[in-house]
Amino acid sequence: MTDASPLVEAQQKFVDALPFRAAGAECCALPQALGRTLYGDVVAPLDSPPYPRVIVEGFLVNAADTAEASETNPVSFTVAGEIKPGDNQCPPVTRGQGWRVSTGSIVSDSALAVVRLWEAKQQGNSFAVTRPFPPRFFIEEQGCDIKKGATVLSAGVVLDPLAVGTIASLGLDSVEVARVPKVAVFASGDEVIPYTAPMRPGAIRDSNSIMLAAAITQAGATPVFCGIMKDDFDGFVVAARKALQDADMLVISGGTAVGGRDFISDLVKALGELLVDGVPMRSGRPLIMGVAQGKPLVCVAGHPPEALRGFNLFGVAALNHVLGRAVPLPADS
Repeated sequence: MTDASPLVEAQQKFVDALPFRAAGAECCALPQALGRTLYGDVVAPLDSPPYPRVIVEGFLVNAADTAEASETNPVSFTVAGEIKPGDNQCPPVTRGQGWRVSTGSIVSDSALAVVRLWEAKQQGNSFAVTRPFPPRFFIEEQGCDIKKGATVLSAGVVLDPLAVGTIASLGLDSVEVARVPKVAVFASGDEVIPYTAPMRPGAIRDSNSIMLAAAITQAGATPVFCGIMKDDFDGFVVAARKALQDADMLVISGGTAVGGRDFISDLVKALGELLVDGVPMRSGRPLIMGVAQGKPLVCVAGHPPEALRGFNLFGVAALNHVLGRAVPLPADS
């Protein structure tokens, strides 16, 4: 038994019949990786941060030197110099010394602490503190954010600006992503004409193809417009089979029933396996899904709003599965 809605059951049945991550992988330069789908896990090649470093401006001192400090017993330090961000080592911090540091300054592994500027009472080349500071105060340790070998990003993540920046912080200039699938798009119906054609009585302009192409692009694939097919069953089968030779997915709008025949249902059966033949929901009858040679077949209504709705529910679900994306099934709006 299941508590899932008929829509979710239909979506799940459809995607379960498709090979997961079928698009395959390719290497992508990091500057071009935005919006791409991560194919494999990104593993940290080194610790982050790669060395212990200061996280505030101030003075680096031995924590033990501040143990007896109080308002009535200030402890003084001599400024020995400055450790600048970019310096490759931390000099020895001897008793009674303080080194000027900034955010990012490297420090050693010893029991040091950072006295923040506003807590240091400065006078000339010296400063005093009036309270104790614990070891490693305002110091972040090597690997505190990411340990070498840790999974930083998991396969299936769609790379957003933060993810791209995270990969860059690891020193990686390329990443393995899912190949962008090609989606063949057909419009169907004797009455359908190109959207740029002059209008004639009884005709319907094909706004679906360009709309679905935009939705396909938005979903992370490349649309390939294959034309407006007339109500010629055998000719449509030949054209669809040809399109599937190069495409990873087929999308058809319109033509659900022609002359009393379940035209698109029969077409899907001729190409492969019919999986979903209507969904018991609002405007669900034109939703017809199948699979051919492991490739999804998505057939939606001819009415533009329902065509887009059908693609968003089933076409996007199929592309997410083919790309290996770690996302839930699309919900109805």
